Amino acid sequence: MKTSPNFQDADAFYECLLDAHQGLSREESELLNARLILILANQLGDTALLKSCIAAARPAPVE
Repeated sequence: MKTSPNFQDADAFYECLLDAHQGLSREESELLNARLILILANQLGDTALLKSCIAAARPAPVE
């Protein structure tokens, strides 16, 4: 799993993502995120890698 930045243009991606949410309700925005996650997961296609990404995205436990 890559943990260092690997974007060609991270700012352009983030701007595109924000634009995609423009004018959506909270529910519509959450559905967009869910669909996007599933589409991107399908592009990766590697269950072990996806599990590693999920674990990396979870917040660290509070001590």
